[in-house]
This record gives sequence, structure tokens and C-alpha cells, in this order.
Amino acid sequence: MPRTKNLDLTQGIIWKQLLLFLLPIAAGTLFQQFYSTVDAIVVGRFLGSDALAAVGGSAAVIVQLVVGIFTGLSSGATVVISHGYGADDQEKLTRAVHTSIAFSLLGGIVITVLGILLTPQSLVWLKNPQEIMADATLYLRWYFVGTIPMLLFNMGSGILRAVGDSKRPLYYLMLCCLLNIVLDLVFVAGLHFGVEGAAIATSLSNLVSALLILTQLAKAKEGYRFRPKQTKIHRPTLTHILGIGVPAAVESSMYAFSNLLIQVPINNLGTDAVAAWSATSKVDGIYWSLIVSFGVAIMAFVGQNYGAGKYDRMKASVKVCMQIAMGTTIVLSVLLMIFAKYCFLLFTDNPQVIQYATQVVYYFAPFYFIWTVIEVLANALRGAGDALAPMVISVGGVCGLRILWVFLVVPHWPTLLGISICYPLSWVLTALLLILRYRRAKWQEKAKRTLLQKEA
Repeated sequence: MPRTKNLDLTQGIIWKQLLLFLLPIAAGTLFQQFYSTVDAIVVGRFLGSDALAAVGGSAAVIVQLVVGIFTGLSSGATVVISHGYGADDQEKLTRAVHTSIAFSLLGGIVITVLGILLTPQSLVWLKNPQEIMADATLYLRWYFVGTIPMLLFNMGSGILRAVGDSKRPLYYLMLCCLLNIVLDLVFVAGLHFGVEGAAIATSLSNLVSALLILTQLAKAKEGYRFRPKQTKIHRPTLTHILGIGVPAAVESSMYAFSNLLIQVPINNLGTDAVAAWSATSKVDGIYWSLIVSFGVAIMAFVGQNYGAGKYDRMKASVKVCMQIAMGTTIVLSVLLMIFAKYCFLLFTDNPQVIQYATQVVYYFAPFYFIWTVIEVLANALRGAGDALAPMVISVGGVCGLRILWVFLVVPHWPTLLGISICYPLSWVLTALLLILRYRRAKWQEKAKRTLLQKEA
């Protein structure tokens, strides 16, 4: 069947194709970061630093845990769909798309119900400061109301990117980000709904974005077209998706779990420290958003070429992606260290919060280049179907070290520096292990065999 205007990542000049595919994803992830940052700015400026801590402290980490698990699972769908698209297997595409959407609906229902029910106890377990407990509970419960459309949008975006269309998810995200800003101002600044208004604004924006992405999939002409009546789970396909997605979900959940443990000593430092940690996550989120886009891009790029049996192109694309990502990281690290203090003035005029937040950026930014190695190599391996190794390495290197650090070191060094330093230390260990895995990976030999079989 003839291909649409989606990018065919198995053909053309690698750096050019990678950039054409990457730039819309990067812009989209930045808008997604901006999406949550607007909540924090509006809340911090109109409701104060306590409200900023309520929406960006323990509540934000819980959201990260829940959403991270499903995002990891959905990465399995992206890989399976990119393999099917690269191999031009229309039947495989159809099964994967409808199984993925059905799984998103079921997962969204479960997360919504459990999230609303377990919110109060989870905040207590994290030792959330009592003075912000009511606001954090209200915000988190309303956020969970919008879980289903959020998961559908993320899954739909992953489907389009897997087949080379990274522009439409960007357009829809930009539109909904602007909608979120307007609704934030209406509900929080205009109608005085408090932190509840910020969560409602986000949930409504997620609903619009989900409807847009599903409508676009329903208009597709190829095997990835969404037909609502065919939405059901195909067990062998789901097994294949979960085989790749579960390791990524475990990895993501362990990241979030280690961050939950770290949030406890942060909470013990007081509301100003919690607000600072929240503001930091929004400012240095610029880096995290961009580098995640490199991971998404290289996973789809490698996935399509893996499906087409193009081993040499797979390997070359990883090298090109690493070079571009590293250059981007160095520039961003320098800019963040120079301008971070001024960025935090957008969130609050509390001098203690600004001082704490600036310190954290100085602890993290010089070491971002190490995480860049992790993001590119781990997702290159996943794109080739090797999902277990990155999970084991990341869980052991990043999460394991952080958890040990929280229990063994932080009690004797309960400061922002004592808490923050475990991040770059865990990155170094994980990056070294991933480099070894990538250089010796069995996926390379498997790809060679696939190529030889196709040539025969």
C-alpha cells in the first residue's frame, strides 16, 4: 500500500530525517512542560507559595508515578507499531492500534478510580506538610478525573510518531496548551476556584487534545486507522506490547518511586523547600522535556529500521542522535545556570524559595550530559526490542542507588545538597552500564540476521 506523507525513517539522509522527525517532538514536549508550568506560575502568583507547594510537591510526584507507569507500558505499543510500519505489515498495525487504544481506556479507568480513592493516604505516607494537605488532596483528585483523556492523547501521539508523523501531535498540543492557559486564568484568577481550578483546567485541556488525536487517527488511510467498533484487545498483540512495555513501566515506576522517597526528606525541610523543589522541576523541566524528545525520536527511528532490517542505518542513527543531543544539552546546561534565578521570579517573590531552587539547579545542570547518554542509548535498545536490559540497568543504577542513599546517607546529611547529589552519582553508574550493554548488545546480531534473511 502506498505510504502517506509521514516521514519514512528507513530512507534518506539520517541527520536530516532525524531532525525533521525530532523537531516537532521537541516542540511538543516543551509545550507539554509549559502546560504544567503554567499551572505552577498561575497558582504561585495568585495563590502564594503554599499553594505552589501543594500542586508541585508530593502531588506532582504521585502524578509522575502513575502516569510514568502507563507511559512505559505505552512505549511497547510504539515499538510494535513502528516495527509493523517499517515492515509494511498492515494487519499487524491494525491489531496494535486498536489493542493500544482499548488498553488505554481500561488503564485510564483503573488509574482514575484508584487515584481518587488513595490520594489522602498517599499524601500522609509521603509526610506532606499539614498546612498544604487539603489543597494537595483537592488538586490531585481533580487531576485524576482527567486521566483517561490524558492517556488516550499520549497513546495516540505515540501511534502517530511510530509511523513518522510527529507534526500533528505538536499542533494539537500547542492548541491545548493555549486553552490550558486561558482556563487557568479564568478558573484561578477570575473565578477564584483555587488549586481546584488549575486541575480542572488541565483536565478539560486533556479532553480536547484526546478528541483531536482520535479524530485524526480515524481519518488515516493506512493500517493504523482507528475504527471505534474494532476497539478491543488482541491478546497476542497485547502480550507483545507488554513484553516491551512492562520493563519500561517498571523502570519508570522505580524512577518515580525513588523520587517519592526523596520527596519525604524534602517535605521535612519545610514548605519553602517543597515550593523550591516544585519550581525547580518546572525550570529544569526544559532540559528533561527536550532530552525525552530525543529518546522518543531515536526509539521510533531505530524501530522502523529494525522492522526493515537496516542494521547499519540503525547504528548510524544512534551516533547522529547522540551528537545532536549532547550539543543541545551543553547549551541548555549553561543557559539554565545563568538564568535560573530570574526564571524562578515567575513563580514567587519569596527570597528563600528562590535561593533554594537556584541551589538545586546548580547541583543538577553541570551533570545533564551524563543523562543524555542514558536517554539515547536506553531508547535505542528499546526501539530494537531489547527492553529488559535498559530496565534492569536503570532500576539498579539509578533507582537502587537513590533508594540506598535516602536510607543510608540522607539521615546523616539532611540538606538540599545531601539529597540532590544522589542524582548525578546514580547517572554516572547507569550511563557506564548502558554503554557496555549497547556495545555488546545481542540486538545488533539479531538485526544482522534479519537483514540477511530479507536479502536472501
